[in-house]
Amino acid sequence: MSQSGNKPNQNKEEQIKALREAALKYHEFPVPGKISIAPTKQLTNQRDLSLAYTPGVAAACEEINRDPATAFRYTARGNLVGVVTNGTAVLGLGDIGALASKPVMEGKAVLFKKFAGIDVFDIEVNESDPEKLVEVIAALEPTFGGINLEDIKAPDCFLVERKLRERMKIPVFHDDQHGTAIVVAAAILNGLKVVGKDITKVKLVTSGAGAAALACLELLVHLGLPKSNIWVTDIIGVVYEGRTELMDPQKSPFAQKTDKRSLGDVIEGADVFLGLSAGGVLKPEMVAKMAQKPLVFALANPTPEILPEEVKVVRPDAVMAT
Repeated sequence: MSQSGNKPNQNKEEQIKALREAALKYHEFPVPGKISIAPTKQLTNQRDLSLAYTPGVAAACEEINRDPATAFRYTARGNLVGVVTNGTAVLGLGDIGALASKPVMEGKAVLFKKFAGIDVFDIEVNESDPEKLVEVIAALEPTFGGINLEDIKAPDCFLVERKLRERMKIPVFHDDQHGTAIVVAAAILNGLKVVGKDITKVKLVTSGAGAAALACLELLVHLGLPKSNIWVTDIIGVVYEGRTELMDPQKSPFAQKTDKRSLGDVIEGADVFLGLSAGGVLKPEMVAKMAQKPLVFALANPTPEILPEEVKVVRPDAVMAT
């Protein structure tokens, strides 16, 4: 009995191991990494070289010096985005540092190129001080047509984005907040239509109170979800009025007046679970206590808060997303 009972876990471990090995090979061969730089002009003879570089390049420099707006005409700036991180909040891996975050930034770069035709330089910065990080990124403005902030921990990311938007004359977008919020809000709106529920009347419980989760909640409130219907939990439990540990100005508006202190305490009767935290935090017995036809969005990356097959066992009526 014990051997057969272990088979699902063994199969899962084997799948994870196989995926890891395949991912490492994918990143290493045929050349390391996922991006490269390719010329957009012909470089077949000496004249081409004299136009691309000295002396011909001086003409483009002079025009840009005369009128900075012509940089969008004579350089790649208009189609070039900087994906910038300091590696302090990478996927579900946490603060792994700038260098270890590079595969993720390269991954974002290839998505930009593949699906939007936008070129990207990935910039990994060894700087954990948010004020200094702002200075570094702001100084890059001449290079890029836009900045995509990525995997910067909360609450630092809020300050970094706000100050950069105030200082820079190019678009600044924090993908972890706004990109995630747009997709999640659309999915929740459509999920509620599927199960026949009204956004103004549902109870939503989150696991996670970082940049992504809070941006999702702000957008959902804007779309009609009452703030009083939202229960936020993080690594130390429920966000409640009077709590002082691990609180910040972005999290505080969602504090509830309650004596409940854990995810298990507040999940009962919830219509929506929104997970943007860590793998395995939502237990099957918690899902069993949710309202009829619940939406279970387990979005922790790379491992969801609960697996779809676990949800199906206890709540076959659930709408599941990972």
